[in-house]
Amino acid sequence: MENAQLISLSRQMALQRQMDVVANNMANINTSGFKAENILFEEYVMPVARNRDFQRLDQPLSYVQDWTTVHDLSAGAMVQTGNELDVALSGNGFFAIETPAGERWSKSGSFQINANGTLVDLNGNAVLGEGGPIQFGPEETGILIAADGSISTSQGPKGRLRLVEFADPQELTREGSNLFAGGTPVAATGTRTMQGFVERSNVSGVSEMAEMIRVTRAYESAASMTQRQDEMRRTAIQRLGEPNA
Repeated sequence: MENAQLISLSRQMALQRQMDVVANNMANINTSGFKAENILFEEYVMPVARNRDFQRLDQPLSYVQDWTTVHDLSAGAMVQTGNELDVALSGNGFFAIETPAGERWSKSGSFQINANGTLVDLNGNAVLGEGGPIQFGPEETGILIAADGSISTSQGPKGRLRLVEFADPQELTREGSNLFAGGTPVAATGTRTMQGFVERSNVSGVSEMAEMIRVTRAYESAASMTQRQDEMRRTAIQRLGEPNA
């Protein structure tokens, strides 16, 4: 009975982790450039323990293990805003962002200009160009961003956005809702910028809600099995403790 309860507990722990991921996806359904996450599960066969309730004594025990979290990097819907500081990416590339912890990568192109004239993301981190952070003077107007990321204003060229790509984006680790760290960035070759557009979150509200219901029911089923096992154990102990047992 202990083995059955431990297997059930491993399933509940994996489902709890999955529910956390689904909840985070739902919370960021309106976050521009947000990429959903999914969990991969695998069977973990206990190398030592055996279930002795069966006639054969070599029955292996299989537990549930949440193996890893994968990024769903499929494109979200492109929405035209007309804002000259909104930039969407067409392709697999990322924007390079300068943060206090070092360079990070983002799909979110909702930019703004801070009080110092620096192009920044919604969290105030500098957006990097190929020559570093991009500065604008108070007299500059008419910001234009070409498909290759080149920026120009009424005062002339301002450089080009630093766009990067990764051979294996699944190596990246998420930081917050819209930043990724790690990987080996290379200059983007198949990514184009779209000024005046933002990429919406790729989270499907309907799919995530259905997944939340499925996970909830699976958790309840596992919890019910654990409760039944506990009741069986209690009954067995009570009967063994009876004087006439």
